[in-house]
Amino acid sequence: MKDLHTCMTNHISQKLHERDLAGSTRKLLTTKDLVDFVSNDYLGLSRSKGLFERIQSYDYSREVNLNGSTGSRLLAGNSATAQQLEIKLAGIFNSEATLLFNSGYVANLALISCVPQRGDTILYDSLSHVCLKEGAFLSKAQRFPFRHNDCEDLEAKLKLATGHIYIIIESVYSMDGDLAPFGDMIALAEKYGAKIIVDEAHSTGLYGNSGSGKLCALGLEEHIFARVHTFGKAMGVHGAVICGSQELIDYLINFARPFIYTTALPLHSLISIDAAFDYLSKNIQLQKDSQDKIFHFNSLFNQKIGKNDNMLKLESHTPIQPIVVPGNKRVRHIAESLQKNGFDVRPILAPTVKEGSERLRISIHTHNTESEIAELINQLAKHV
Repeated sequence: MKDLHTCMTNHISQKLHERDLAGSTRKLLTTKDLVDFVSNDYLGLSRSKGLFERIQSYDYSREVNLNGSTGSRLLAGNSATAQQLEIKLAGIFNSEATLLFNSGYVANLALISCVPQRGDTILYDSLSHVCLKEGAFLSKAQRFPFRHNDCEDLEAKLKLATGHIYIIIESVYSMDGDLAPFGDMIALAEKYGAKIIVDEAHSTGLYGNSGSGKLCALGLEEHIFARVHTFGKAMGVHGAVICGSQELIDYLINFARPFIYTTALPLHSLISIDAAFDYLSKNIQLQKDSQDKIFHFNSLFNQKIGKNDNMLKLESHTPIQPIVVPGNKRVRHIAESLQKNGFDVRPILAPTVKEGSERLRISIHTHNTESEIAELINQLAKHV
């Protein structure tokens, strides 16, 4: 028994040592008094006192379980508040039905792991978030990546697919900040009888009426089999929802293990989601404020730094502004320098991204001032 414990300890130590040698060890950090250029709080709602006050103003007098939900929704954890919120979200996202989950990660894992079956085919964008890939891994279907946003490569794989076919994409990609080519992919899906699943994590709140996301903003939601919207990014709160047909939602309630065997969201989370959408609908100019700040960042970057292989900014018109700085050590050095100068910018290291595409993932927020953006770019220019 002692030998087994020693063997396991040695294995853990070796894996951590390998990360140290590669310069890719992850550590939990806290920051204080730094300007936020790292968080997913694109519209500033997580720090909004107005939203906080709206959440606190809700009437809790008729509620019994004020702190926790007490169990899974199939046992004691369901509530009229949760079901009413799902109806409201179905209206916002123009969906027949919705189902709440504790996070976007869990929602994607639940959906993709249980809907495709043995003999089916999952085709996923190579830059899909890890939760989409893990959902595919847990399913019994065969699974294949296609090159990022490459419809020719997707079609080549569609021609070889068997069974029910599922195409998995994101609306806004979390590391490159670009959009999926929705029109072309929808055309391919209809041509080959495939179903599209879209993770709208980084578009929820930023686009569409009341923050309904990019697909609704483009009027394409009816072409999509299922959409996942998360609330821990631009919406400033927590939780997620799957949008689809009533039949799909009934299926998930019966077969999605991450739903069946998980304690439900507590009352405060439900009220926070409800309040966040109400607040955004009354402050929808935040979407334009976001686009204005993104335009300002791009314009200044092009003026000060421009195209440079040592600091290559990928084209993006979303709040996610990636700057590729190859090499874990160099990108970490630049991030540490920016932090010392008052800017909270973090490095994205290999293996999170492909080796050679390590980057600074800069997030532009409505609460970033023009002078803060200008000074950040001045600091970046010192490292070109």
